[in-house]
Amino acid sequence: MATRLANIDLINNCDAFPDPERDPVGHAKFTQGFYTFIWNDDEGPFPIGYLPLTVIDALDKTPASIKGQVDVDHANRTVTLFHEPKTEEERTQLAARLTAYWRANKTFLILKGWRNELWPVYGRHGELLLSMERAAMGLFGTVRYGVHMNAFVRRNDGDSKYDLRIWVPKRSATKSNYPGMLDNTVAGGLMTNEDPFECIIREADEEASLPEEVMRKHTKEVGTVTYISVTDKRAGGEPGFIYPECQWVYDLELPSDLDVVPTPKDGEVESFSLRTVEEIQEQLAQGLWKPNCALVMVDFFLRHGIITPENEPHYEELRRRAHRYISFPGPHQKYHPQQETSPQ
Repeated sequence: MATRLANIDLINNCDAFPDPERDPVGHAKFTQGFYTFIWNDDEGPFPIGYLPLTVIDALDKTPASIKGQVDVDHANRTVTLFHEPKTEEERTQLAARLTAYWRANKTFLILKGWRNELWPVYGRHGELLLSMERAAMGLFGTVRYGVHMNAFVRRNDGDSKYDLRIWVPKRSATKSNYPGMLDNTVAGGLMTNEDPFECIIREADEEASLPEEVMRKHTKEVGTVTYISVTDKRAGGEPGFIYPECQWVYDLELPSDLDVVPTPKDGEVESFSLRTVEEIQEQLAQGLWKPNCALVMVDFFLRHGIITPENEPHYEELRRRAHRYISFPGPHQKYHPQQETSPQ
């Protein structure tokens, strides 16, 4: 019989990068496989990501005409790159040249998921350093940004002790990452210079055929979740990449008199089903949800009083871990400023 997952297991499966203060041994062991990506500005060096040893090796084998200046400090296990160009546009072009070279040479499986979408990499004060193909971000371990939304209706048919019914999509079986798993109603990556709210409106149309006027009138931003995940083979590439992530989270309560039903549109979703809280709790326990979407759903249950201190022994840890401090720079830091401990 398969092991059933508790809420804390769902968080652990998503926020899987060891905390150096709470798990120093695990953190030291895990980071032996990585070099820290360092950026230098007028105030000095600071970290912005993690490069696996396989990427360090690939850089060593890549012609200088492709990769530009790369400085690897093996003693301190750090690497600097993309520094030579003086402008954001030139740095973006250099990153594109390098990652396209690796894609053409089939250096990394992860690049098979190439999407032609540029995602941002930020500097110390939130300035845009460069943009990079989203499929390549995992190679450098920089912070990734996205949006997630749960759409629900309030209805009580006597089959649940909660009046919430939540729209749950099943991911397409042809998706390159986490095919066939369950997801939040709408989710997507945030491209460079894209506003999070405009992004969720775009994704809602593309993935779920939700009308723009409904989205703008009824969608509420409820904060962000932050975590540092570690990929497995279901992510569609090499396992073991570090993904620091910040997701803007939205709730869409659909009025009972509004005849709006999420419907697949762009092929990302196979189907939608309206589920009770208990049905979703059972799906989560069976491990049927995409890991970061499971964390977003746990956050939803926390915010809506479904998970409480009375029914969850790890209540405070769930709240803390769904809003993890990430020391790398970017807009996420204004939502989750550094606390007394740092998980980097």
